[in-house]
Amino acid sequence: MSRVLVLQTGSTLPQIAARHGDFAAWFLRMAGLVRRDVDVVRVDRDEALPAPGRHAAILVTGSASMVTERADWSERSAGWLAGIVRTAAAPVLGVCYGHQLLAHGLGGRVDWNPRGRQIGTKTLRTTPASTDDPLFGATTTPFRAQTTHQQSVVELPADALVLAASALDPHQALRFGERAWGLQFHPEFSANVMAGYIRGRRERLIAEGLDPAALLRECGPAPEARRLLRRFVRKARDGAL
Repeated sequence: MSRVLVLQTGSTLPQIAARHGDFAAWFLRMAGLVRRDVDVVRVDRDEALPAPGRHAAILVTGSASMVTERADWSERSAGWLAGIVRTAAAPVLGVCYGHQLLAHGLGGRVDWNPRGRQIGTKTLRTTPASTDDPLFGATTTPFRAQTTHQQSVVELPADALVLAASALDPHQALRFGERAWGLQFHPEFSANVMAGYIRGRRERLIAEGLDPAALLRECGPAPEARRLLRRFVRKARDGAL
């Protein structure tokens, strides 16, 4: 079994989609996957969740929605993912909204980040708990990653491990159980996609006291984050997670 499931929880900004495609395409590109090996389920459009056990790996995308909105599709997805994690039915990697959705489904709390919005290419540092982690153990620290979020996991689920943190978010990477990880950052973003978000949010960023020009100057590649995504997919398909 080598098929990968992508649970798509939303879409990017139209101007970014026109140049770079949508979320699922970014995951395929950055993970080195081909479309024929991937099932994409648009849970935000109420597409049916598959039966557990049919996929070697599950990827959960970001979204413009907020977990705290408690939309029906989101709550259903959170419950489904929690079941996958608790039964260790498949390795799971949740990104941004997907990361928060995992934490919410497992009993943690998601809310507005009290430190404010984080956006741009930022420096992250791993924690001591990452050393023996099957996904993060080979990660160089510190490392750069693409970020854009306003909500965060503010209270951890029971037994969650913190694997990486940034200046504005102490829960940038978590492990839930033995086979599930959440990344608040975006390993599927290219530097061009990251710059597109900064440009697309320009007026909001200025209103919040942020400097879009400075954020664009610091924007750049994040190869270590991309390697995490590729490592997850490779190990999951090889049965090593």
